Amino acid sequence: MYNANKPNADELPSSAQLIRSTIAAAGIAIVLLVTVILPAEYGIDPTRIGSMLGLTDMGEIKSQLAEEAEADRQMLREMESQFGTKSDGDTQSSLMQTIVGLFISSAKAQDAADGWKDTVTFTLKPGQGVEYKLVMSEGAVAPFMWKAEGGVVNFDLHGDGPGGKSVSYEKGRALPSDEGNVTAKFDGYHGWFWRNRDKQNVTVTLYVKGDYVELKKTY
Repeated sequence: MYNANKPNADELPSSAQLIRSTIAAAGIAIVLLVTVILPAEYGIDPTRIGSMLGLTDMGEIKSQLAEEAEADRQMLREMESQFGTKSDGDTQSSLMQTIVGLFISSAKAQDAADGWKDTVTFTLKPGQGVEYKLVMSEGAVAPFMWKAEGGVVNFDLHGDGPGGKSVSYEKGRALPSDEGNVTAKFDGYHGWFWRNRDKQNVTVTLYVKGDYVELKKTY
């Protein structure tokens, strides 16, 4: 039977060498944590290296998605009690477009004082997001218009329903306004998530009317 040769004691690392290797490995891990993992996963960038490497934006997006997912889970729990059904689960505009849109939204605002069922106004700080949704039955139609003052916003018009149903109606980036109709594809919550990616506060006003039960702030 072949027996492996035992290593010579002189060939084994000393305790001091092992300690130095452990300390070096811990130092490398800390450096990677601060410069790579924190920016990429959580948007935390104390050294600013993450921004230089483009990792901080990735982390901010992940954090945003996590926040939105948690908001959706809370909303689905509300739908479970409201609809009596258990749910299973959970284009950037050019500068000219933005300027023209700002003029258009200001003009539309002059006609928005009357004829709307609900109106809400809120201010978003840089990086802040908010979500408002309509409680609607399948096939219901709700005309809407919203405008941003002081800057532009990103938005996502979507719906969520019992049984894990979800739908995306429209998305936009760096826009000053939008209008149209929300036609519910199923019973549930249908509405908007706005995020201020500008460097100053932006005030958004939403006007809605039509066939819906309630307008609710869901995030």
